[in-house]
Amino acid sequence: MAAKLKIKNLTKIFGPSPAEALKRLRAGESKATIFEATGNTVGVNSASFDVEQGQIFVVMGLSGSGKSTLVRMLNGLIKPTGGSIHIDGEDIAACSPATLRRVRREKVAMVFQHFALFPHMSVIDNAAYGLKIKGVAPDERRERAQAALDQVGLSAHAESKPSDLSGGMQQRVGLARGLATDPEVLLMDEPFGALDPLIRRDVQDELLRLQKTLKKTIIFITHDLNEALLLGDRIAIMKDGEVVQIGTAQDIVSQPANDYVAAFVADIDRGRVFTAETVAVEPAVLQLDGDTAGDAVRTMEEQNRGAVYVLDGEQIAGVVTYQQAAAADRESGTSDVPIAEVMITDYPSADPGTQLVDLYGHASTGLPIAVTDADNKLVGVVEPEAVFAQLSGDPAQDEAPPAPLADDAAQPAAAR
Repeated sequence: MAAKLKIKNLTKIFGPSPAEALKRLRAGESKATIFEATGNTVGVNSASFDVEQGQIFVVMGLSGSGKSTLVRMLNGLIKPTGGSIHIDGEDIAACSPATLRRVRREKVAMVFQHFALFPHMSVIDNAAYGLKIKGVAPDERRERAQAALDQVGLSAHAESKPSDLSGGMQQRVGLARGLATDPEVLLMDEPFGALDPLIRRDVQDELLRLQKTLKKTIIFITHDLNEALLLGDRIAIMKDGEVVQIGTAQDIVSQPANDYVAAFVADIDRGRVFTAETVAVEPAVLQLDGDTAGDAVRTMEEQNRGAVYVLDGEQIAGVVTYQQAAAADRESGTSDVPIAEVMITDYPSADPGTQLVDLYGHASTGLPIAVTDADNKLVGVVEPEAVFAQLSGDPAQDEAPPAPLADDAAQPAAAR
């Protein structure tokens, strides 16, 4: 998929002689050395990343890390000292003021931490403000603002004043104002940072719900790692103006780039970061019609499995353990015991997005967990030991992640 935004070597230096400081920075001098020698402060140092269409890209860092400076450059509020910001191939870091205004009007909207609502205006007028600035006719902007309020669950409060609303509701008004202009890119600068924890989680969930439908390209700034891990399709971690790691939540927790990132993720609940899909492997499968206990034993020995799933066509019929299949073979004296006679029909299952914390009980059964798609077809299995290894942060598990699930994972070996 083509990148919606391409950020390359984006740099911002504050102070009396940014050109001199930039030269020193490119020569390899540190932020502290440059400040001591020139009085200039490096706000952002050569940040580079791509953001795909429809992706939530989270920029996470502590105060002073450069994340807010970064997002303000993306909106043209701060002019970069160096580097480029391409939105749909257009470099807004080097464009004319007229082009920048057009991009802001047509493509980009911003949601701030402190709501920035006008206290004398009604909720719907606040939501419509961006449309008013764009010159949209009153009737149309009211209609579009009302639709945005509907999206965030505030349609009943359209005529209220912001002071009549809770903090979480006020932030939803700010979100509605951003959505009303139908931007292609939504910049969110610590939008939930001023909210109480319980309200904050509600608004986070609301954003994820909206994103499933709207599929906006979102740059989300936060200092909260848990928020970053919850919301981000990809996450960039910043320190002292530099991007020190970019990856998925699973990448960052399992393979921190340095000690700084490792310290951040040390106390993260891995069970809420990793999912069934991240630890699943291709299943060993047999068919209910035709396969036997002997086939099950041979398959498990060849693939070093303790259990094998049985399919009736494309649907799961049950699961057979090595112990059961081998015992049936021994007792019968033949290898042609129908697999249905040794099959367990009560088996654990989960969808690919199930968090590991919710798989712990299933893993305790000792049976591999069937990972099924929306059509209830088997797309992978999670071995109990993989769940426990990932929850414990076993380094061996992190260094050798399971292979991605194949599209044909549910087909018997003989059919592939």
